[in-house]
Amino acid sequence: MGVPLYLQPRLEPPLASLLDAGAFLHSLVDALGSPLNVLLPEQIAENAERFRAVYREHRLAGRVYFAHKANRSSALVRRLAAMDSAAVGVDVASLGELRHALACGLTPDRVMATGPKDPEFLWLAARVGTTVNLDSRGELDQLVEIVREYGLSRVDVLVRLSGFESAADAEGVGVRLRSRRSRFGSPAGEVSDLLSAVERYRDAVELTGVAYHLDTTALAEKVRALECCVQAMDECRVRGLAPRVVDIGGGFGVGYVADADQWERYTGALTEAVLGTRPALTWRGHGYGLRNEGGTVRGTAALYPAYRPTAGPGYLDELLSMPTPSLGRPSATLLLEHLYDLYVEPGRALADQCGLSLARVLDVRRAGEGSGSGEYLVRLGMNAGDVSLEEHGVLVDPVLIPRTASEGPYEESPVGVHLVGNLCLEADLITRRTVFLPRLPRIGDLLAFANTAGYAMDFHAHGAQRQPVARTVAVVREGGSWRWCLDEEYWPITHSGGALS
Repeated sequence: MGVPLYLQPRLEPPLASLLDAGAFLHSLVDALGSPLNVLLPEQIAENAERFRAVYREHRLAGRVYFAHKANRSSALVRRLAAMDSAAVGVDVASLGELRHALACGLTPDRVMATGPKDPEFLWLAARVGTTVNLDSRGELDQLVEIVREYGLSRVDVLVRLSGFESAADAEGVGVRLRSRRSRFGSPAGEVSDLLSAVERYRDAVELTGVAYHLDTTALAEKVRALECCVQAMDECRVRGLAPRVVDIGGGFGVGYVADADQWERYTGALTEAVLGTRPALTWRGHGYGLRNEGGTVRGTAALYPAYRPTAGPGYLDELLSMPTPSLGRPSATLLLEHLYDLYVEPGRALADQCGLSLARVLDVRRAGEGSGSGEYLVRLGMNAGDVSLEEHGVLVDPVLIPRTASEGPYEESPVGVHLVGNLCLEADLITRRTVFLPRLPRIGDLLAFANTAGYAMDFHAHGAQRQPVARTVAVVREGGSWRWCLDEEYWPITHSGGALS
């Protein structure tokens, strides 16, 4: 097998403490089945407060909106609903998410509607009075038609832009830089026509701000987009409009892997494996987007940067501290000078360390030849839709939680395994890569996939082959015990349920 290539998860104290409660986690799976999702609602409140601390450091006002699409949980949304209404809200991207947010206790003024919008979604958003983040002129026209036809009050709207372009220097000389294209938002070059339409529709909508969407982690692109949004706000004021908000969306990132050296070793070894200079690290030589063309590695690794020294609130702090390309002042200073509020829409970053997904080991057998560096196939009581870390390019090791220590000693030697799912499909792999564990799992053990609350826990869950979809529980630490309840039964005012003393 050679030297094992670990990608050990980054664990903060609440989640690490939960993983240490092996008997408690086994009792939950015994009662509720495998797979099982476990959430820490108090952690999302702590994460929101960390974002708010960055606001305070830069003396900015505004609101942090949780991107609900990252997780379907009621417990997480209800916990956010209990926080300061001026500081925290929820971003919903469908009619179902809007109905859910309202049912969880969010007042309409704390909800923002984003994403693709059908007429029913727009009607309910307008009817209850949520802010609507518009992606196109067509959405604006449709919203205005609904407001006028049903005699509704004016709706607060933001116009979302994309496709920004700016000069390379303050004098406007040199190479012009353009952000990557996005299917969301109107082209920034068409903002004048969009604002003209908003002016004509003043009876139906009120412009409260300008937003952007960028599918990138590059700080320079995001700072340039923020500056362009401020410039668009200047044009709004010339027209007599009075926007007050700049919404910079999400994409603040999460660090999944604890050790930078482990990440560098693995990605380097993956390249060597693609070249054939070391044994394969994946099932049937999957290259994660890399390929060998005549002894040269081609392509781009479709991997999330799982080790990130700066992410979440720290990333926001860096963005706000970075000078804008044309005006040369920090982004936060630019917002303060104009007295603009800041909106952000973290999904993954707000759900960081908020939960894990559990699966029971159902079978362990030796792998056949040509299966890569994995010596064993480990079949779990879940499928690839139940924990879709790899669907988002996230590579991180699960944590082994033994069933019992009374069945005999475990061999402590590391082992490479392939984790496979419970569907009758060759493609049902929990991980395409060989996973290195400190010892071989046994039937009845649990594997815990840490930090799955952001997109990996239920985003791709399905009931194919009538396999059970994971149930979800919320857990709260009270004194020396963990208490739990079903996700749908959690409310911030009560913490009843089973306990481990």
